Parts: sequence; C-alpha cells; structure tokens
Amino acid sequence: MILTIDVGNTNITCGVFDGDEIAASFRITTKMPRTSDEYGMILSNLLERNDIRPSHIEDAIICSVVPNVMHSLRGGLVKYFHITPIVVEAGIKTGIRIVTPNPQQIGADRIVDAVGAYEIYGGPVLVIDFGTATTYDFVDESGAFLGGITAPGIRISAKALWEDAAKLPEIEIKKPDNILGKDTITSMQSGLVYGQIGQTEYIITKVKEEVGLDNVKTVVTGGLGRIIANETDAVDIYDQNLTLKGIHLVYKKQNRKIK
Repeated sequence: MILTIDVGNTNITCGVFDGDEIAASFRITTKMPRTSDEYGMILSNLLERNDIRPSHIEDAIICSVVPNVMHSLRGGLVKYFHITPIVVEAGIKTGIRIVTPNPQQIGADRIVDAVGAYEIYGGPVLVIDFGTATTYDFVDESGAFLGGITAPGIRISAKALWEDAAKLPEIEIKKPDNILGKDTITSMQSGLVYGQIGQTEYIITKVKEEVGLDNVKTVVTGGLGRIIANETDAVDIYDQNLTLKGIHLVYKKQNRKIK
C-alpha cells in the first residue's frame, strides 16, 4: 500500500492506495506545530482506525505547500514507518510539461492536480481547486501546463468579512435558498457562494476565449468545490480525491522499487 500525503495550508489530507484504488483517506489540521513523534503516532493511529496496519504501508509520497512542516513529517515517516518518502518538487517526473517562464514557481499542489485531471480526464482541461485559495490551471491537449489563475478561497473571503467587519458574524458556508438574503447570515452566504459561482463561470468563459477552444473540460476538486460544481453547468466533473489521485500518478512515474 502507498501512503499519499497532501500538505495544504489548512489541512493535511492523506490517502492510502491499494493498487489504483483509495482504501482509506483522512485529514489532519496543518497549522498545529507537531514533532516527528506526533506525526508518526497520529498517522499510525488513523491508519489503524481505518483497518490498515502501519506495517502494510510500503512507501509514501508527499506533496506540500507548507515547508515548515516537512522536517517533522518526513522524520515521523522515517522513524515510525521506516520509509524515506518521495517529495513532489522541482525535477521530479510528472508527465506534465510546464511552459511558464518560471516553472519552479508553480506550486506542487497545482502540478499534481494538473497531472490528475490530464491523466484521468484528458486534455485540454481546466482544473479548479477550491482550497485555501481558489486556483484555475489550464493543461492543453499535449499535456503542457500553460498557466493559471489564483483567487482568494471561499473561506478566506468569509474570514475577511467576519474579522474585518465588526457586526458581521462567523457563518456556515452554504448556498441559501434565495440569492436575495433575508437577514445578515443569508446575505453573507449569498455573496460568498453566488459570488464564487459567478467568478467560476466568468473565468471558465474567459479561459476558453483566450485559448480559442470550446472543448475544454472543467474538472473541480477541493473541499467546497462540490457546492459550486452542483450549481453551474460550466463545470463538467467534480472529483473529491483528484489531488490524491494526482499524487499517486506522480508516484507511479518514479518507478521506485519497494523494499
């Protein structure tokens, strides 16, 4: 079994692959500082809670956008699983050609999303990840990563509202019944969700115009992506586990021998 780890700004999402199938997945908060022993114990316990023995983990791969957790996380895998994980970084085989002026500036999370979307659904494809930031990345039919867009994520926008406006409360992010809110909470929910839907539809349209193609698939992932994907015909596919699948596809391209 292969352990795939996606270290995001908010959560660390882990997936266990048995062959090409996800046998289990779970999340850990990112922002809490942890030692290598804590990571090792947490991962071991969560695996066992999912009926997977830690000894069954044969190898691991990490995709991270949070450098300061990497030393402890890698240390935990070495100490508790006797694995030196692969890290998705510059120079690793991905199958995607990054043709932007500064390829090393493209985040590892965006690369694995692009790999997953292109390998599974084909190109040309626009992959949209509703994470801490909302990212839009375009891969053409040949597998070339041509560029992308970065926007504030839904939670970042919501946090800005209730932290910077004294009378606005912290709210649950969900689509209200009507776009015209009847109170403070539903008006905030309407602005956040319908505003994100509008942004998504507009950016998809403009990307298709710029690349001169109408047959661009739009693939959405990320925790809040389902809310948006369910509300617009501009989205073709919602894949909750796209990032983990992309990490696993990158792992397979390394042809690493498992001890």
